[in-house]
Order: sequence, then structure tokens, then C-alpha cells
Amino acid sequence: MTTSFGAANTALLKDPKLQIPSFVHGGLLRPSSNSLALTTTTTTTRRRHTHLLSSSSSSSHVIRAVSTPARPNTATETKRSKVEIIKEQSNYIRYPLNEELLTDAPNINEAATQVIKFHGSYQQYNRDDRGARNYSFMLRTKNPCGKVSNRLYLTMDDLADQFGIGTLRLTTRQTFQLHGVLKKDLKTVMSTLIKNMGSTLGACGDLNRNVLAPAAPFTRKDYQFAQQTAENIAALLTPQSGFYYDVWVDGEQVMTAEPPEVVKARNDNSHGTNFPESAEPIYGTQFLPRKFKIAVTVPTDNSVDILTNDIGVVVVTDDEGEPQGFNIYVGGGMGRTHRLETTFPRLGEPLGFVPKEDILYAVKAIVVTQREHGRRDDRKYSRMKYLIDSWGIEKFRSVVEQYYGKKFESFRELPEWEFKSYLGWHEQGDGSLFCGLHVDNGRIKGKMKTTLREIIEKYDLSVRLTPNQNIILCDIRNSWKRPITTALAQAGLLHPRYVDPLNLTAMACPAFPLCPLAITEAERGIPDILKRVRATFEKVGLKYSESVVIRITGCPNGCARPYMAELGLVGDGPNSYQIWLGGNPNQTSLARTFMNKVKLQDLEKVLEPLFYHWKRRRQSKESFGDFTTRMGFEKLQELVDKWEGPVLAPSRYNLKLFADKETYEAVDQLAKLQNKNAHQLAMEQEWTSGRCWNSKCYYVERVKMRGNPLLWLTDTCSRHCGTNRCILLPGFWGTFLWLISKSNLCNRECCSSCCSSSKDQVPPPTTASLFLAVVEFQVGFFS
Repeated sequence: MTTSFGAANTALLKDPKLQIPSFVHGGLLRPSSNSLALTTTTTTTRRRHTHLLSSSSSSSHVIRAVSTPARPNTATETKRSKVEIIKEQSNYIRYPLNEELLTDAPNINEAATQVIKFHGSYQQYNRDDRGARNYSFMLRTKNPCGKVSNRLYLTMDDLADQFGIGTLRLTTRQTFQLHGVLKKDLKTVMSTLIKNMGSTLGACGDLNRNVLAPAAPFTRKDYQFAQQTAENIAALLTPQSGFYYDVWVDGEQVMTAEPPEVVKARNDNSHGTNFPESAEPIYGTQFLPRKFKIAVTVPTDNSVDILTNDIGVVVVTDDEGEPQGFNIYVGGGMGRTHRLETTFPRLGEPLGFVPKEDILYAVKAIVVTQREHGRRDDRKYSRMKYLIDSWGIEKFRSVVEQYYGKKFESFRELPEWEFKSYLGWHEQGDGSLFCGLHVDNGRIKGKMKTTLREIIEKYDLSVRLTPNQNIILCDIRNSWKRPITTALAQAGLLHPRYVDPLNLTAMACPAFPLCPLAITEAERGIPDILKRVRATFEKVGLKYSESVVIRITGCPNGCARPYMAELGLVGDGPNSYQIWLGGNPNQTSLARTFMNKVKLQDLEKVLEPLFYHWKRRRQSKESFGDFTTRMGFEKLQELVDKWEGPVLAPSRYNLKLFADKETYEAVDQLAKLQNKNAHQLAMEQEWTSGRCWNSKCYYVERVKMRGNPLLWLTDTCSRHCGTNRCILLPGFWGTFLWLISKSNLCNRECCSSCCSSSKDQVPPPTTASLFLAVVEFQVGFFS
């Protein structure tokens, strides 16, 4: 296996055919014409507000472009946060990072820690370690639409092994996170990314973050238009002063290859949006008051959690599917602070409609409104959602229209939103296929990492990262489907139908041990929490196919968007969580705080009564989130407080037991002695469940008890190993349970040796031993 970054460090890209994404400014490297010297001199060139709108001022004045004074009049300025001062004194996000990188210390100082965020990196240390802090850096890439070229994926895979902790972390904003990079290796890793069509510029910090769009590589006009728009917005709002390239590739900036409409929109200052003659025409020296998030999508497709963004852009088409313009939502955001009610998560609300040719100007006007009027004195209130909440949408729209130069048209009617995961195999529309793979907790590691590398490298595939921390393999020929499916199955990467439904929609942030903001576990804790939720489902009689959207974060910042979940767990202290309820599966409803400081060991005390009453009181097909909203928190709290445990569910998986007459009568007679029925006794004794004694069967751990249509009990160990047609499990009186496909019953006696070690084995029944159990869920499991 060859590495992709070694050669890149010794020579610049020379192939003019390479298409570099416009948001990283194109192909070959050249000395930056506007690159500033790496000195401590503070460039304070900035434009004064020509019209600063207070909360009581009229918004009818016209904002005009003005020249830029040499220095601001600080006497009239309001109080600013410490970060604002660091930004202004940083020489456009260079100082003191450039100096700190030259020291022998394993870490950088506080000011440099703030500055490096704009370069796409956070300083961290392992909080599990005691004693001296072991510092490292997390790097986050910027991949509009989640697009990752074949070359960049292989580079990231190499860098993770060579300079990271051997894993790649997928994020909720369609990017990679590379953990564990040492300070001495930062420049090598950053320059390697830049030279291999990648970037981390603006992945963190007070500027526009990665722009989301549906990851599915459909060739439909609306999807293509949404993705191109997302890339154009990302390019429009990419910093222009060259600080990123000065620090990491010695000022050799990537040549621009931007669409002309992006360049035109950025340079336009007809409505006072720009800092004239500034190295950062949109951002200035101060950049934005806080992070800024944008997503673009098409009607019905809410794979991007459209309402959680500062700006949500939705393609509007005519009856023939031709894009006509965009609906725009504004004011979404997740972050908050515990016990501070003036901070809150918020959903975006409609701003208006713009023609397709105006979208860049409208987005720029919204960004500038936040730049000019967002709070810079207290970072807890610096997101645009607080500006809109303070002003109201009408005033906000009026001010944006001054920078936009036009009135927004009426919001176009949209169909209902639907969450889409794009897991499994799908047609792209151009004759090729794509395959969406579920990635537990977004962490690519171990056998999955090795297998993905082999497949992506062998078939020269590009990939897409999803906002749900999953990955899509793109542009797959039909003839490649079978060998790719086989390779994935051999690595244990199963079709989503074989993955627990709870896992498919669950998300968690990394939290401990590296995130400095974490209060408690998230990524490391979610596997056990999901198992406990599944066990609680079983206890109260919920079917295996039932699911709840669960999201967990280690702090209230909301990186995994827990405030949109049906069940959100938000770190609220060591081994304790706030419980949020009320989101829905389509991500259109905001959850609310139900309980505070629930200890990890006490989760079942809260969840068990909620799930029990959901099963028994819900309306037809009512989701858990909608149920909790309809019932009301006061009633739910009463149910939790009075809970004494469930009435025993009639069966563990709602199974119906069938057998030959003689054997069934024997089981029934035994059950009557205990005042039970045969079905209940079989479930209680777990005669239809168990574990495989053959550790070589990789399907067992992933597929057992997953709602399979056919479960066979036989006293012969007869299994077709290594296929998904049958899976051995110990069962009734030492006999064994198979999972067999409807179309082909397997009777090969190929693994009897693996059954002899069963510690629970007792003499099998002397009567007929064939039992059939039909599981009442997951229709088409083997289709």
C-alpha cells in the first residue's frame, strides 16, 4: 500500500489537469500577491459603520459604501470580548501563531490557541492522563457537500496512521477530524493536505464553517444545483488574505479557479457590504462575532438538519424540475449554556425567496448583517440567532434588504421534510451506483478503515461524508457491486438492514478524552447506552423495528444536534445528563429539557416508564418525540414519578411459537404447571435465543436477534458457515437456532465441532424437535 503524502511534500502539484475545489482556491501554488509579512504589526484597517442600527433605531436608512479610515475610533466602541481583541491584533489571523509554531514547547499560548481555530485546528490534551498534560492538535477538514476526492481520502488515511491516532472521525458537518497530531508535525500535515486537494481553512473559528448539502451523488438537476450552490457559497465566504498559506506553505497560495459569479459577488460593494481595499473584503480584521453555519438542500430532503443552521437555503424548482430560486431560512443554532435561560437552541425561520441568480448576494447580505450587528462583547450571545431573537424577523429582514439592495419575495410553499440517510445501495441516475455505509459513532477504525482503503484505492472511488456521520462510496459500476459487497461483508460492514435501527440514527460528539469542553462521556458512552435502550425496549414489549432518534453530547454546545433528537442526552456533570424530549424523526421540531442531572446509572428509571407508556398510549404510528410532545412534560413527569415497573410483556420479541403437536403439548403442560402459556414460557426461558459458540462467525454478533422472519430450532448442528443464510445459536434444550433465508434452507452439517463446547447443553427432547418461530417485524429482512 503506497502512501500519498510522501511525494507531495517534496514537490508541488504539476499536473494542470487536476481540478482543485474552488473553496481552497484551485490548483498550483504560487506566491500570494496579497500575502502579508509574518510580523506582530497590527493591521487595523477597517470600515466604520456608516449606520449602526440599535434596537430602537429605524431600519429605513440607506447604507452607503464609504472609504476605510486608517484606524478605528476606539473611544466610541463598546466593550469587546478578549477574543475580539486577539483577532484584531493577529495581523489577519497570523500572529502569534506563526511565532508559537517555532518554539520547542509541545503547546501554544492562549492567543495562538484562538488564532489556530481559523486555520481549522484545536489544541487538546488527553484528559484521561494524570500528571503533565500531553498536548496534541485536532485538525478538521473543510469539504463542502461532504465531497472527498479519491486522492484526498487516501491522504487522510495515511495521515491518520502516520501522525494521528490511527482513526478518522466523521463529523456532523460532513468533514473529517484528525486527532492526535503533535505540534512538531502540524506543518507537515497541513502542507500535505493543501498539496493533495484538501483544506482546513475556516473549518473552525469565527467565520463561515463547512457548507452542508445532501451527500447523495444523484444526477438530478435539483441535487446538482444544490451542491453547486453550496460550493459557490463556500468559495464566496472563504478568507482572502492569504494567512492560511503564509503559515503552512510559506506564502505559496493556491491559484484561484473560482466561478466568475463568485468573484463578482465577493467584489460587489454597491450596498456597503465590503471593507474597501481590505485584504478581507467581507470579514475585515474582526471576522464574524462567532461561528456561522450554512446548509443547502432540496425540498423534502432534510439530511442536513436544515433548520439548525444560521442560514438554510432550499432549492425551488418549477414543474419541469428546473431550478428557479431559493427559499431562505435564518436564525437556527444549537449551542447554549446550562442553567442560563437566556441562551437556547433555536430553529431557523423563513426569511424569504430570492431568484437563483441572486443567492450569493442574499447570503452575503445576511452574513454582513451579522458581522455589523452581532454582539461582540459576550460570546455566549454572539450567534446570529440571538440577534434575530432580539430584533424580530421583520426588522432583521429590513436590515438585510439594505445590504441586499432588493426586497425578498414571499417564501414559496414547501412539502413536508423527511430525514434521509442514503444508506445501502442506490442508483445515481447516470448508470452508476453509490453505497452508503453506517459508521458507528462516525469513527473509521480497525478493519473498517483497512477495508475502505482497499476498496477506495482499488476502484478509484470518490466518497461523500454525510451530516449523520456516515460515508458514501460513489461512482460504482454495476459490475463492481458484487465484489465490493463481498469485501464489505467479510469486514463485518453489513447492509443497514442488519444494523440495529437505534444505531442507524444515533449520533454522539467525541467528548472525552480529548475535547476540552466535555463534561461527561458521549462517543465512548453511546454504545452501552444504546444497548440499555434496546434492553428497555425489549422489557416493555416494543418491537425490534421500533426506533427513537438518540443523540448524545458531552456538553451543552450541541455539536451532535441533541436538541433536535427525540431523546437527547446532554452532559450535565460527571456521569450525568440532561434529558431532552420532543424532537421528531424528520428533524423539524425542537426538543425541550425534561430532566436535569440524571445519573448514568439511573437512565432506566426515566426511560422505562416513558417507553412503556409510549407503546400503550400512542396514536397510530406516532413517533416517540411526537408522543412526548402531545402528552406534555407535566404528565410525563407524573408517569415517571409513579413508576413501579412494567407488567410483564407477553413475549420478549412478540414471537409466536409453533411446534409439532406432541412437543407443543409437552411444553404447554409444563407451562400450565407454572400458570403460564407455552409462548410465554419459551420466551422467559430464552429457548429461542442465545449466543453462537463459534467465534469465527462474524454475522452472529451483528445479526442475531435482529428481527429475522424465520427462526428454526433443530437438534442437529447444521449451518452454512460464512453466509447470511443461516446463523447458529444455542437454543431449546441444547438444540440450536438457525436464521435461514426464506428462499434456500441450508442443511449442511459443516460445523458440529463448534457446538460441543456449549456449557448449557442437556439431552435434547426425545420427541420431534423442529420448531418454527415467526418474528413479527422487519418485513423483507432477507429481500
